[in-house]
Amino acid sequence: MTTNTDARDQLIDLAADFYDQFAAGEIPEMELPTRTKSNIEYDEESGVWTYGDRTSVRSANSVNGARKLLKAAYTIEFLAEQLDEDRSSTLRELYYLSESWDNDEAQFSSQDESNDLVEDLEIVTGATREDFHMRPEESGAKVMGPLRLREQTNRGDRDIHCQLDVGQGGYQIPNNPDTIEFLENDAEFVLCVETGGMRDRLVENGFDEAYDALIVHLGGQPARATRRLTKRFHDELDLPVVVFTDGDPWSYRIYGSVAYGSIKSAHLSKYLATPEARFIGIQPADIVEYDLPSDPLSDSDVNALESELEDPRFQTDYWEEQIELQLEVGKKSEQQSLASRGLDFVTETYLPERLEEMGVA
Repeated sequence: MTTNTDARDQLIDLAADFYDQFAAGEIPEMELPTRTKSNIEYDEESGVWTYGDRTSVRSANSVNGARKLLKAAYTIEFLAEQLDEDRSSTLRELYYLSESWDNDEAQFSSQDESNDLVEDLEIVTGATREDFHMRPEESGAKVMGPLRLREQTNRGDRDIHCQLDVGQGGYQIPNNPDTIEFLENDAEFVLCVETGGMRDRLVENGFDEAYDALIVHLGGQPARATRRLTKRFHDELDLPVVVFTDGDPWSYRIYGSVAYGSIKSAHLSKYLATPEARFIGIQPADIVEYDLPSDPLSDSDVNALESELEDPRFQTDYWEEQIELQLEVGKKSEQQSLASRGLDFVTETYLPERLEEMGVA
């Protein structure tokens, strides 16, 4: 794990690089990978999608470029001081803090701008925002299952069993899951679940106890902390990971972000993605086989599915077959549509059968 000193040194080295360019009579610049779908490529060694060789340059040879580098310099100074003091702040707080800076040109015009700059600093330093002690607003993602862990907090270490020491809500994933130490694990696999309603159904039905499952609530598009902890479950506890979402193109992208990473955070794919993760459903084939309640695909759904056929993360025989079937039947279904066959169908029939088919349980 990167220490405060390591992260601070990486930031100061970047600031020193700006200074050295000035001192040499050069126009300061910062080179970054181009963040587009056409610039991601498959990394054979890690099994995830990362940025390719195409780059763009933040340069002070224009007013706009100079302003971006000025904001970077002020942000570096703030983050270095924060690490010196062993404090933390939210991405939202950084945006508002900039209003107190003594140069109006250094202030952010929106939170998206400050968020993007923090990502830029991650890329050029090789550190993560968690290393900078920056955190997003709370994602609310939870874990429920037979695992005892130790979490480092600013009030001391806490030992927690993710079934026995929590209510039905489960254990809340901290912003930086690398502060967690796994003490004792009795889980057989990890089940990542998109929606809160389905997560609650599984817990109420006792699925985590009956199948020794670690149920991870993704909460829609999963936060980085959720993806990082899921990867640690797989890599350190040697647990298979399966992802359970709605049966629509937007939910398939949720699976894709867990398994292969997202385009926006492709620089962190090796840190966040779990390429061994497998998709359990809702499959388009399930919509047909179980005659699930469904809605017709909208034009945007169709466009998204066709786009996924061109997305390198989905260019496998399995995904091409499923997406083409969905385009043919023209339907999408939610996870909770399984309740049309009874509240216990998902835990007594659907998931056990799919897990057996996949050789997971």
